[in-house]
Amino acid sequence: MTTFLLWSAVMTLIGIGIVGIVFPLLPGATFLFAGMWLAAWIEDYQCISTATVWWLFVLMLLSFAADWLAGALGAKKAGATKAAIIGATLGSIMGVLVGFWGLLIFPFVGAVLGELLSHGDQLRASKVGFAAWLGVMFGLIAKIAIAFAMLGIFALAWFL
Repeated sequence: MTTFLLWSAVMTLIGIGIVGIVFPLLPGATFLFAGMWLAAWIEDYQCISTATVWWLFVLMLLSFAADWLAGALGAKKAGATKAAIIGATLGSIMGVLVGFWGLLIFPFVGAVLGELLSHGDQLRASKVGFAAWLGVMFGLIAKIAIAFAMLGIFALAWFL
């Protein structure tokens, strides 16, 4: 019975992690990692080695970096001021808390507001905001790719 409950927890955590890939309100990579670590622990690290668990942990951290820093890096690439980069970062964090639409809109708004406060140039601010938004989109793509990499590494380790 205990084993059944543990494996149910593994499946639940991984399921929530997969949903969290699409819905930013859920930390998908964290749930994926937790489920994969629990599966490794249940099997006493025989199917999934501790080295594999560490690689999965590193990928989880990379997913966080992709999620939170992408908008700021996009704005910086466009030559944004420090205020715009801070605005894009805060917008990304707020966007993650609000959900999918917040993640799409808030980094743009944060970067635009920061740039407007620094320079007051609307054209430049809109370019910086677009670059921040583009960075977030690339971050989302990276986060999805990292989640699939985690699932692939887990599956390969389990079956090989």
